[in-house]
Amino acid sequence: MVVVEHRRDKVAKVSWQLLGESRRLADKLDAPLMAVVIGHEAEDIARQAIGYGAERVYLCDAPELADYRTRPYSRVCLHIIREVKPEIVLFGATYTGRDLAGAIATHLPTGLTADCTQLDVDDNRLLLASRPAFSEKMVATILCKQFKPQMATVRPGVFEALPYDPRRMGEIIRVESPLDRESIRTEVLEFVEAVNRVNLEDAEVIVAGGRGVGGRAGFDLLAKLADALGGQVGASRAAVDLGWISHDHQVGQTGTTVRPKIYIAAGISGAVQHVVGMQNAELIVSINKDPNAPIHRIAHYAIVDDLFEVVPALIEAVQAARPSARVPVV
Repeated sequence: MVVVEHRRDKVAKVSWQLLGESRRLADKLDAPLMAVVIGHEAEDIARQAIGYGAERVYLCDAPELADYRTRPYSRVCLHIIREVKPEIVLFGATYTGRDLAGAIATHLPTGLTADCTQLDVDDNRLLLASRPAFSEKMVATILCKQFKPQMATVRPGVFEALPYDPRRMGEIIRVESPLDRESIRTEVLEFVEAVNRVNLEDAEVIVAGGRGVGGRAGFDLLAKLADALGGQVGASRAAVDLGWISHDHQVGQTGTTVRPKIYIAAGISGAVQHVVGMQNAELIVSINKDPNAPIHRIAHYAIVDDLFEVVPALIEAVQAARPSARVPVV
């Protein structure tokens, strides 16, 4: 069972990614793939869930559920889980998903594995939930042998969604809300979108820098290439730890897992902690003057040269191809 996260008719991509991976797990278990959709006027999202692979969607649709709040959403999920008794329940490892999953696990009670990067099931129908551990030096696989459902939150960008198929058939089961408006103690007065927020998860192009960038001025140069390409700036953990750029730009096990169309890694050595966060990019270009840098081994195109020579040349080439996207090179 996948709990679908959405806000203002926009579904979090991780929900469709989870349905894609859960299809594989459900097939191994010979079990139905289910989804939960909670909200108001959310039937279209329930139909989308079927198009992305769900066989059965439990839809709880009520005006008091229009905005996410921990207590009403957790009570609806608990009601559905207790009635349906799924073996496994998965959530996206987002702010909302972590909040909701933790509240549900407390009340069932059961275990909850957070921020997973790998999922599988064994012959005993146990969920093998793997996540980074010991300061990202190894991956730990965690099992919940005694309690059901087995629950986990999964990082966005780790798995791939199935192709959307509007012809896919499934069942929508309507669920009455166990709460009324008067019993909900909190009220959402306003929702304010963050401005200038780094959104690596949805970026189609990412230009990322590491220790080899040399400092904040180096990231200013990468930002110009990212702007010319219509992308975002990413970073390795080393660059973030040195204070050259903020943590919300970090790609990797302790940052964001991404799946862009183009990933340019400049001055990044290619430590495993970083690679696991970007290895599923459609096209990887590495720029590092060390010919033995591990990042070159996973790149589709490896440029062995000084990034301060290569990046300005790339900016000029992009500007020549897209004259409307002029960015001054200094």
